[in-house]
Amino acid sequence: MRNNHSPAKPGEYKLIELLAVAGAREIRDGEVVFAGTGLPMLAVTLAQKTTAPRASIIYEAGSMDGRPVHLPSSVGDARCEYRASVSSGLFDVFGQLQRGVVDLAFLGGAEIDKYGNVNTTAIGGDYYNPAVRLTGSGGNPDINSLARRTVFIMVQEKRRFKEQVDYVTSPGWRVKKWPGGEWVTRQEAFGAAFRGGPVAVITSMAVFRFDEETGEMYLHTVHPGVTVEDVKNNVGFDLDVSRCRGETPPPTYHELYLLRNAIDPEGLFLGN
Repeated sequence: MRNNHSPAKPGEYKLIELLAVAGAREIRDGEVVFAGTGLPMLAVTLAQKTTAPRASIIYEAGSMDGRPVHLPSSVGDARCEYRASVSSGLFDVFGQLQRGVVDLAFLGGAEIDKYGNVNTTAIGGDYYNPAVRLTGSGGNPDINSLARRTVFIMVQEKRRFKEQVDYVTSPGWRVKKWPGGEWVTRQEAFGAAFRGGPVAVITSMAVFRFDEETGEMYLHTVHPGVTVEDVKNNVGFDLDVSRCRGETPPPTYHELYLLRNAIDPEGLFLGN
């Protein structure tokens, strides 16, 4: 493989590599990033080796600013702690969120609506008698609410991109205000605690962003080989596609080299 910065051609990279690169490009140098297992790990490590060498990563299990030689298999892997500034636990990690030091967080979800409200709790019926009981919130609402920016990584399906999610686990840009239930902006609901919110959704088909005024999701780029019409057919609400900038930039040969040979040579997440 050529080790240079020219873009790879279709067929020379996997979808997961494209998503990892798209995630890495969301990270700014010097930022504190809260990441989960899998794709976020690939993204942050790639960013540290390219455009954001001073970025620090926090893992939910308790390690902060680690620089593992080998990619950890999960956020609880002992390899996360190599050269870490802090090796502690959940209490300290979420304390950092409370203090407002986390710039960017990567999260997932089962459902998302046009305002970035995410559901990881229950689908169908009501909360007590759902058609499907999901894994629950975990740290999703805390992380999404307290980080300055959030990027969601999800599978693209019409049933997942809904006009209104069945349950709001993590709040987006318009939420129901307690106790009356009226829809208000995130800024109004959070008040003095407001720090930011969802900025992007990276899926298996495209990259979406949110309008700064309305809080509504819009199409930013489509992945190579995907059309705007393909994306519209896999979204359950009226999606603004007028600002689509074309295709998501593919990985460079250098980024692919790093992912395959320096970051995940064992194929833990990239596969073989």
